[in-house]
Amino acid sequence: MRNSRFWQLNKPLLLLALPLLGAHLAQTGMGVVDTLMAGRLSAVDLAAVAVGTSVFAPIMLLIFGTLLATTPLVAQAAGAQQLQSLAEKVHQATWVSLVMILLGWVVMTNSYLVFNFMGVTPEVANLASGYLKALTWGLPALAFFQVLRCLCEGLNHARPVLFISLFGLVVNIPANYVLIYGKLGFPQLGAVGCGYATALSFWVMALLLSGYVHFNQRYRTFNIFSSWQAPRFKVIGHIFWIGLPIGLAIFVEASLFTTIALFIGGLGEVVVAGHQVAFNFTTLIFMVPLSLGMALTVKVGHALGSNQAALAREVAWQGVLLCSLIALLSALFMWFSAPWVVKLYSENHQVQLLAASLIQLAVLYQVSDALQVNAAGALRGYKDTRVVMVITLVAYWVLGLGGGWWLALGDNPWGPQGVKGFWYGLIIGLSFAAVLLLWRLKSTSQAAINH
Repeated sequence: MRNSRFWQLNKPLLLLALPLLGAHLAQTGMGVVDTLMAGRLSAVDLAAVAVGTSVFAPIMLLIFGTLLATTPLVAQAAGAQQLQSLAEKVHQATWVSLVMILLGWVVMTNSYLVFNFMGVTPEVANLASGYLKALTWGLPALAFFQVLRCLCEGLNHARPVLFISLFGLVVNIPANYVLIYGKLGFPQLGAVGCGYATALSFWVMALLLSGYVHFNQRYRTFNIFSSWQAPRFKVIGHIFWIGLPIGLAIFVEASLFTTIALFIGGLGEVVVAGHQVAFNFTTLIFMVPLSLGMALTVKVGHALGSNQAALAREVAWQGVLLCSLIALLSALFMWFSAPWVVKLYSENHQVQLLAASLIQLAVLYQVSDALQVNAAGALRGYKDTRVVMVITLVAYWVLGLGGGWWLALGDNPWGPQGVKGFWYGLIIGLSFAAVLLLWRLKSTSQAAINH
């Protein structure tokens, strides 16, 4: 009976999570394609993409995370059958996105200050700065795509996002080929060409999803594009109140990984490239629990919107159980596939050996990483975001990054461990986050029932 309930609740969760996973893999695949194709040109271009991504990834996730407030708002409105309010949520989230775009533009156009501070070699820093400036052209499209994506996913309608994201990846590959290597009369731009190609893909995706929402009969009754609402600061403030802690929590987690890339920028191109290869592959694996966590946000939000708090708690915990089982399988796959996967990224034997060893270290935190991201996803469905932000800040930056720096470069009993020390810190920080977020989910879900 218990097993039947497990599948009864998790089957619709998986049906939503699978297209979310496909969309995540397609979008993450752009970074993988950039890394693979730049690495084939030179180790310097690969390092430039790695260092540039270490700045762009947390900015992108801060924008994405803040706008993720739209998903539980849409999900709860749909659960309560308040569909007439969806246009307002989309319009005001778009105004929020303008603020986030401006923030991203300022950081990305002045990235050389970050690279100089972290001691990145001048050749890599110049290329990485050019890569980021090229990417800024795609920021508006990226942000608006995320708003419309949250609308679709909050309505339990993720397939259009999947197909459009896949098409964006299809556009990215030939655009990279032309701009990186200088084909069809274009100059050879190397790492900078990756930035322009990815920006082009963002615009293609935003235009296609806008067209879908505008012309599809399912969305016409919402009047998303029939008229545009002026800023309503009370609604904008509410979106920031829910979304900014989500964005900061995701930013903190992403920056835990990417700040490591900046800290090791002075350790040589092999170390930077090896870390980037391992980070790229583990990020792909992480898309599975991340997608389940986002699906949990929608399912928990729907249950709460229809005043079924007990069902919301059951959905959340059954989803966490499913994710832990999948994480165990992922860990086994990573352990055995690491020596072969790294050969796809680089022909440099030293890069391959280092990347494989880091991937096998990542096996040790697969379950805790999956548990923490799914607990956080369920808590977003409850609109419980600020405590999550505090937990992630302490777990990732104090324990993860601080402990990792001490193990990697500090005066510790085992001696400086180099880049591996940072990955030991990840194991500590993610495990701590999993314990605290599961505890928070237990108390929040019970409080909703008692309310």
